[in-house]
Amino acid sequence: MTWLAVWLLGVGVTDLLRAVEHQRVRRFAVPAGALTLVGAGLLAGLSDTADLVTLIAAIVPLAAWVSLSERSLQRGGGHAEALLVLGGTASMLVLLSGFSSSPGGPLADWLTWADLPFADGITVDRILLAVSLFIANLATGNVIVRLVLVSVGALRPSARAVHARETQPSDRLKGGRLLGPMERIFILGLGLAGQITAASIVIAAKGLIRFPELQSAKDDDTSVKGDGIDQVTEYFLVGSFVSWLIALGSLALTR
Repeated sequence: MTWLAVWLLGVGVTDLLRAVEHQRVRRFAVPAGALTLVGAGLLAGLSDTADLVTLIAAIVPLAAWVSLSERSLQRGGGHAEALLVLGGTASMLVLLSGFSSSPGGPLADWLTWADLPFADGITVDRILLAVSLFIANLATGNVIVRLVLVSVGALRPSARAVHARETQPSDRLKGGRLLGPMERIFILGLGLAGQITAASIVIAAKGLIRFPELQSAKDDDTSVKGDGIDQVTEYFLVGSFVSWLIALGSLALTR
């Protein structure tokens, strides 16, 4: 799983930089993600020929993920290809993980020296996987959610919405891009701590909190400030379920 952890770390860093509004920062997203990918692999002691070939080759699907997902969110279409690149690459790295070297290197030496209380008895690959999943659940999780929303028509591509001067359902439910990462990190953290029941309470609480907001915005024409109540509800439900599945899927990878 070490190859998967390193690749997800690179993807997560790339998507975090893509989420920044400044164009100059966004321009260096892929190079920064590639450097993170290779650098993290070397720090984890992945320096054999198979490791280096795999890590360098993994830069290609990373760049493809960025290109395909960006085009899909801006113009529409291609969402399946983007998700296939992300999921297919992750699956392939898991299937080929037996060829990877045993993780160690400077990262293992640092963990021994630091003597972190939560890292006692935990292997380097598990710590690296947990860190990469937390980072990927921040911005990458948001990209996945938006791709699914665009694919089912619950969210309009950015360029099309701007051209038609249309509002988005996301404009009606504020804070979704911030609440999504927070709830995924919260669920993942509670799951790693063994508090699965508490994680399910978080899921239930979100629905209870959002329901009054939907009801209060509904008027006599069953519209929510320009978007039909059914459209906003679909946006909320689909986005929430996809977000929860990402968090629970991440948790399953750590088991």
